[in-house]
Amino acid sequence: MNFEFSEAQTQLRSVVSRLLRDRAPVLATRQVIDRAEPFDRDLWRELARLGFLGVALPETYGGADAGHLELCVVAEELGRSLAAVPFVSAISFGAELIRSVGTEAQRQAVLPRVTAGELIVSVAVVEGPGNPSPANVAMTVSAEGALYGTVWPVLDGTVAGRVILPARDSRDRLSLFLVDTADPGITCEALESLDPTRGQARITLHGARGEPLGAPGQGWAHLEAALDRAAIVTAFEQIGGAAAALEMARGYAFEREAFGRKIGSFQSIKHKLVDMWVAIELARSNALFGAWSLTTASSSLPYAGAAARVSATQAHQLCTKENIQIHGGMGFTWESDCHLHHRRAQLLAVSLGGLSYWQDRLVHQLRQERAA
Repeated sequence: MNFEFSEAQTQLRSVVSRLLRDRAPVLATRQVIDRAEPFDRDLWRELARLGFLGVALPETYGGADAGHLELCVVAEELGRSLAAVPFVSAISFGAELIRSVGTEAQRQAVLPRVTAGELIVSVAVVEGPGNPSPANVAMTVSAEGALYGTVWPVLDGTVAGRVILPARDSRDRLSLFLVDTADPGITCEALESLDPTRGQARITLHGARGEPLGAPGQGWAHLEAALDRAAIVTAFEQIGGAAAALEMARGYAFEREAFGRKIGSFQSIKHKLVDMWVAIELARSNALFGAWSLTTASSSLPYAGAAARVSATQAHQLCTKENIQIHGGMGFTWESDCHLHHRRAQLLAVSLGGLSYWQDRLVHQLRQERAA
């Protein structure tokens, strides 16, 4: 197992980092909030033009066929820059789910438009408060393929052209369906979000037509496998955000003076910075193992994804919280960027199911591994 990035992957990181740095993404993120826009459309188009949206998709569908590790590299830089784009939900979750279980006709119809930045695919994981569970799925589908029910919150659902969701048929089989949000049988309501740059929606279906996605009755198995893959890519986005928070806190601690000394010289501040660094390194180790499992299609993927998700969520939340604390009173103000990072951390912490879901899943997977 090699944890060193290749020269091509390092160059990819440099290109993405330079693009985001030149575009001043935090300023762009604030403009998205001020204008009440759902996401940074200009950056999304630029990412599509440079081929970053299809970095892990086959060339047949307009992608670069580079691999999942490259996808993780892009996600980390987007997280570090606080970019207001639906990258993980639309690319590593929605598009990846279609690539893995969709028919060739579905792939040809959707994926080239995704890589071109023309179409966003969202996935409805839960129906209301709570963690992902087949017991919580109340959406139903008729024999004619008409869907009835409500799903919420759907991350980036306000900008999605397609939504993937689970539903039960008359035989109580749970399957996945691909739905066009332009269908007249769909109502989409924007929800207030802690992070206004990543819109969430309540989607109600009253007879909307659903196109079966994947094997009938295997909807939850497909969804769990997709969650494991998306959790690893999301972990890299969280690590990028945590690292940015640490850099902000360290920079401020070296500049701010109190009682005639730089606050970074106080033991309490040193402890906070070290705790942040340790959390990031632990999360990075787990995320790299997850990326290796994802790239090699290893049998360790389920618990590797859960471990990456748990440690990255904890690191992201810790670092963004401590960043505010180290900045003191100004860290709580709207003018400071600290709260923007903390808002993103809180949103990502529940976007694929909460921390308790992934902790339980990790324990379950480790027990299964031991029993085998």
